[in-house]
Amino acid sequence: MARRERAEGQGMGNETGRGAATGSRARTRRVPQEDSVRDIMTAEPRALAPGASAMEAAQVMRDNDIGDVVVLEEERLYGIVTDRDIVVRVLAEQSDPSAVRLADICSREVTTIAPDASVGEAVRLIREKSIRRLPVVEDDGQVVGIVSLGDIAVARDRKSALGDISAATPNT
Repeated sequence: MARRERAEGQGMGNETGRGAATGSRARTRRVPQEDSVRDIMTAEPRALAPGASAMEAAQVMRDNDIGDVVVLEEERLYGIVTDRDIVVRVLAEQSDPSAVRLADICSREVTTIAPDASVGEAVRLIREKSIRRLPVVEDDGQVVGIVSLGDIAVARDRKSALGDISAATPNT
């Protein structure tokens, strides 16, 4: 289940874990394409409501060293907002990040994947849709994780340039 963030941008539960953009656990083996998304996803992605501000989302991203926040309405996927969305849709437009709501800037047409789908299927979707992240959603609509291009790179080939960058300690 997605980890809902409090209105102040403070997370619930473990705040020390790294998020989807950088990987949440060390991986030492190469994951075959037939393995499931559940094996490589970042569980419990950070989430906010559509009414939360872009500022709150930016703070959650900063505090958790991630590049995206899942937007949930009544515990169902409403959209996803990325650090790039905030830069392009808020800052570059000279809008006040505290006044802009996620409902107004998040991507609503979100491609998702089931947790039991193969890593190969995740790769296919990412290539086909030219996206960097896939929310992992159960049949009942519950968001249980997120798998990123970086997660796949680390799982498939830790020594590749993208795998190495994705697994590196953040330079904050």
